[in-house]
Amino acid sequence: MSALSFDIERHAENSRARAGVIHTPHGDIRTPAFSPVGTKATVKGVLPGALTELGAEVVLANTYHLYLQPGEALVREAGGIADFMGWGGPTITDSGGFQVFSLGAAFNRKVSKFADEAQGEMSEKEDQMAVYDESVASQHGQLAVIDDEGVTFTSHLDGSLHRFTPERSIEIQHDLGADIFFAFDECTAPDEPREYQLEAMRRTHRWAERSLKAHRQDIDAAKRQAIFGIVQGGRHTDLRAESARAIAEMGFDGVGIGGSFSKEDMRGALQAAIGELPAELPKHFLGIGEPGDVLEGIANGIDLFDCVAPTRLGRHGTIYTPGGLLHLTNEKCRSDLTPLSALEMQKSDLCSSGSLTSAGMGAFTVAYVAHLLRSGEILGATIASMHNLQFILSLVKGARQAILDRRFDEYRADFTSSYYG
Repeated sequence: MSALSFDIERHAENSRARAGVIHTPHGDIRTPAFSPVGTKATVKGVLPGALTELGAEVVLANTYHLYLQPGEALVREAGGIADFMGWGGPTITDSGGFQVFSLGAAFNRKVSKFADEAQGEMSEKEDQMAVYDESVASQHGQLAVIDDEGVTFTSHLDGSLHRFTPERSIEIQHDLGADIFFAFDECTAPDEPREYQLEAMRRTHRWAERSLKAHRQDIDAAKRQAIFGIVQGGRHTDLRAESARAIAEMGFDGVGIGGSFSKEDMRGALQAAIGELPAELPKHFLGIGEPGDVLEGIANGIDLFDCVAPTRLGRHGTIYTPGGLLHLTNEKCRSDLTPLSALEMQKSDLCSSGSLTSAGMGAFTVAYVAHLLRSGEILGATIASMHNLQFILSLVKGARQAILDRRFDEYRADFTSSYYG
């Protein structure tokens, strides 16, 4: 018996978009839903209570980082990741596969979730800061080596040697105790040759079978936690379709669409995979947070999203607005006394998400936050991060309500025209 159930409330008329509810032991997730990323059991600079006020219903944490620090045993002793971080609601953990990619194939290369993403250089720089230390890198070279049995990697914290196998990843994630977690997979760069994409995909399938077996052998964990398989295959639509069929046949509780894309390949890879997956399974598009890409994913039947972009952009002084991105470090923002709340993804008949006002931060102006950021004050990064989380959470919740009201196409078109026009 699965620890998760999924009810579909309504399908959109002209797309695969659907509104539903994922039921977990720690509460319900109304889908489509966006999960803020709390890599090390913290959404950077944002208190768990504020996440609730902003409209978050689920948080995603990172297996690789929590394994290294503070260790899965301590998290288990604390009652699991939700209790450990004072969140209490539904949680997700990834398998560590993307960190393997960052330490191995993508090591010291300008490759991010999207190879040609506008903020790629910024995100790559910060990814390296988060994933490895330059002094360790110079001593050890590439920090992860993949073989058919698993991955051997060097800790970015102290250079110590570690090994993940599918079974070890599942053991760690059982201890972390998230409501939903992912099978161990191999993520690939979009520019890897087809031959390697095929090899990595087939290895991911073998690891998926081993992950599922390890999970089911722990009967207690299987009652409390749901496991999602991950579709790989790079930019190749035939490989994506093949991977989706293979993962669908294994009997996972849900499915994630993984990997690293070039921007122009995302739609084709997504559509090829979705068409082969059972409609009744919840689907998660891993690492996707660009507003237009989120709406594209929803239109293709994706139920869950996660991404570090809202808080990462906020820390670097960039915020979402209904008219597109605004860089608060620009000169024009120095004297702009527009309330930040006026630049939120506004609540309407389609959206009842939280706001900066409900989170106790409704009086700040663009000029004030710009001042904080220019001054290096921590509060500036916090406010900008919260603003971005409110925006993306409201966007997705608005899309959910639009599906229920049979207005998703109109909702998507209106947002796209405003944001990208």
